[in-house]
Amino acid sequence: MRKRILLTSFDVWLSEQQSNSSDDLLLEVIKVKSLAHDLKFLQRLPVDGDLAISQVRQKITQLQPNYIICCGMAASRTKLSLERVASSGESILQTNVNLEKILEGTKAVEISHDCGKFVCESLYYWVLHYLCQNQLATPCIFVHVPLLNPENLPVILADFLLIIHNLAPLPSHQRL
Repeated sequence: MRKRILLTSFDVWLSEQQSNSSDDLLLEVIKVKSLAHDLKFLQRLPVDGDLAISQVRQKITQLQPNYIICCGMAASRTKLSLERVASSGESILQTNVNLEKILEGTKAVEISHDCGKFVCESLYYWVLHYLCQNQLATPCIFVHVPLLNPENLPVILADFLLIIHNLAPLPSHQRL
């Protein structure tokens, strides 16, 4: 059975930015025609915690996804970063996903314990809190995406597609 996966990305936040690498990566994922899951995209979220949260809340309610993958840009990183935790003040929430399992087979992915102190962490914390408060077992991860270029894009895209596969594996008789 195809799983519904919500994928989110952010818009730019500085005038000199031409694009946000999280959105660039999702645009590349959209081009892949052989994906077996029902991918739903919420792209170019505003770089404003309250506005982004409002849009994601609406989309989660509307879609009731089986999985959620939030993405954001991390210009200083060179690999995809799977975020383990998000904090808000003294409160720290952790994903219920086994990130080590998600990493299996990847080439340029790391686990991070620092989601940053910007809108990425705000959104990730809110989604984890929302899932917990509503007693939803929906697996959710946050992936920070480095700046993309022609040299790293093939590996980053392949790893991201593998993350999707590892997060939401298909029964063996449904694999392509």
